[in-house]
Amino acid sequence: MKRFLLMTGSVAALAVTGAVAQDQQLTIVSWGGAYSNSQQKAYHEPYEEKTGVEILNEDKSANALAGIRAQVEAGNVTWDVVDMLQADAQRACDEGLILEIDHNEWLEPAPDGTPATEDFIEGTLGPCFIPQILYATMFAYNTEAFDGEGPKTVEDVWDLEKFPGTRSLQKIPQKNLEWALLADGVEVDQVYEVLATREGQDRAFAKLDEIKDNVIWWTEGAQPPQMLADQEAAIATAYNGRIFNAQVNEDQPFKIMWDHQMFETDGWVVPVDTGNLDLIKDYIRFATDTQRLADQAKYISYGPARKSSAPLVGMLEGTDIDMKPHMPTNPENLETAIPFDVQFWADYGDALEERFNAWVAG
Repeated sequence: MKRFLLMTGSVAALAVTGAVAQDQQLTIVSWGGAYSNSQQKAYHEPYEEKTGVEILNEDKSANALAGIRAQVEAGNVTWDVVDMLQADAQRACDEGLILEIDHNEWLEPAPDGTPATEDFIEGTLGPCFIPQILYATMFAYNTEAFDGEGPKTVEDVWDLEKFPGTRSLQKIPQKNLEWALLADGVEVDQVYEVLATREGQDRAFAKLDEIKDNVIWWTEGAQPPQMLADQEAAIATAYNGRIFNAQVNEDQPFKIMWDHQMFETDGWVVPVDTGNLDLIKDYIRFATDTQRLADQAKYISYGPARKSSAPLVGMLEGTDIDMKPHMPTNPENLETAIPFDVQFWADYGDALEERFNAWVAG
């Protein structure tokens, strides 16, 4: 029996190796910029070196949900692995556009043997979703845009008299509506309860009306740091990794406001009807193990989604900068943080997006 089990294990290993040898390419969709570079260094290059598989990158995650819908409906799925926000992944899962995943089958246990389902941070795994990182969307500003101290709170963003200048906000309702309610005095633990009502939605849009004439909208993650650098905007919402990259690698005079940061989970999904499933499973098992997720933090200030990865986070590659204080999950940065409510946006997203787009155009 022992010999049989050993032979069976060898056959299984050969099956994966054979699949890897047969299919030499994987098309992986992500966000571009510093984030895709961190994946390239931490995941893609080591996997290519290990297996000989070529990773083809497409920077199309900003439209991932629409892209997967179009490919599945056309019966022509060309993306193998897609980096997607957890809320969008839940919607895609509900629509049957992406595969359901047995996490303990697909994912490597922690080094101490803890099952993957217990090692990933609570609430981050989804039925069709495998998390990589926790990141924050928060406000940042160019310190040269203000005399004296800059803004410190979300309420300050709405204070156009004390902190004049253009605001740059992402062109989506998510997070903007929550921040508007916070700026209007709603308590953190009541935000989603209020936003679920028509009166609460009206209240959020009315608050956004107060700064609408001073807002320019962004749609790509590279835009807000560029707008801040050009002083096209004084304050902007942005992904914390983008601002950190501009601070460290471009020496930009930016400051992050961690007040009421909204942290989210970003990770992998697999479209249905893919023809590369064995190879995809092999890649994901490799790319989401404890060491690989810790390695990504060498290149960008996003927190790894596995508990076992956190102690392994060290310095920014090639520097003496300790990455731990720059993580959204650092205790000081989490003091007033708001966990993004994935289920709320899965339930209300379509209606609020329609209203938001009409409001922006009006």
